[in-house]
Amino acid sequence: MKILLFANTDWYLYNFRLPLAKALRARGADVTLLSPPGEYAARLQADGFRWLAFPLNRKGMNPLAELVTILRLARLYRRERPDLVHHFTVKPVLYGSLAARLAGVPAVVNSITGLGYLFLGGGTRRRLLRTLARALYRVSLGGTRVIFQNEDDRRAFLDLHLARPEQADLVPGSGVDVTRFVPAPEPEGTPVVLLAARLLWDKGVGEFVEAARRLTVRGVTAHFILAGDSDAANPAAVPPEQLRAWQEEGVVEWQGWQDDMPAVLAGASVFCLPSYREGLSKTLAEAAACGRAIVTTDAPGCRDVVAHGVNGLLVPPRDAGALAEAIASLLADPSLRRKMGAAGRRIAEERFSIEKVVGGTLDVYRQAGLKGLS
Repeated sequence: MKILLFANTDWYLYNFRLPLAKALRARGADVTLLSPPGEYAARLQADGFRWLAFPLNRKGMNPLAELVTILRLARLYRRERPDLVHHFTVKPVLYGSLAARLAGVPAVVNSITGLGYLFLGGGTRRRLLRTLARALYRVSLGGTRVIFQNEDDRRAFLDLHLARPEQADLVPGSGVDVTRFVPAPEPEGTPVVLLAARLLWDKGVGEFVEAARRLTVRGVTAHFILAGDSDAANPAAVPPEQLRAWQEEGVVEWQGWQDDMPAVLAGASVFCLPSYREGLSKTLAEAAACGRAIVTTDAPGCRDVVAHGVNGLLVPPRDAGALAEAIASLLADPSLRRKMGAAGRRIAEERFSIEKVVGGTLDVYRQAGLKGLS
């Protein structure tokens, strides 16, 4: 039983799908990981997995070059002869599905990990790309199982006739290790408000900084921290020079990429992610597992983790004023933060544990026709 997992970065495979790969291996599957080369490939190999490099231009738009990419991928699939391929992120889903059809792969599963840059906002270029992507999805997804991380995305694809109800499954995110992400008492001293994510405008980074600026002017005492890096390959990336300018202004502290997220979350009083839209935010689920009160947006993939008034507060997307008020209300009420944190931990255990998410994914594999999974 050979299974191939394909994503647009090795970083994604390592940070989001390593537990799935390990669960498959534990069940006797021969697992191969496929992505463009990067610094996380060595980590995947150190965990004992076979990893193959597949160059993929995330920004590429040349039709001939993109066709060549699909044909290269089809050749790889013919050579590897997997029983099932599972694609993550936009280009692997679109190109991988077409390549799998050309190569005669028996079972194909596609994960829609969020609607992302193409489906957020306007602009002529983005509208044209969105129209093209919809056409490609209609062609690519036929005959595959499609996993959505939230019901809003699933309903959007069904309403646009990009997928059919009988092929559309719902699995909430990539899972959280609730034995590693555990509650800890808030640190003493000045409260810390943390945003940890890829630093993209679509994550609400600009609104977070503006909220921090307004609260500082009002005299609210708190440290506002950005943890994460920019992503040069994403058109919505916040430029590093902007991040440095904010830090020099003194409104936020930019800590860069952090490997030890449980420790980072343990140092926070409030976790904040004012994203415009998510698939299912892993950082929100991790913050909930760590017992942190959360401020996020009433948007798909965010409200799926946070129930307003239960384990956090929801605010409208792109509204720095409402964000500032929600943060201020939690900073002023430590007992409410503790109550929300405890509720978040229960939600994380019940809905977002690795065991539940991996189990749901394996159920989809069985529905796709894969045999031999225990």
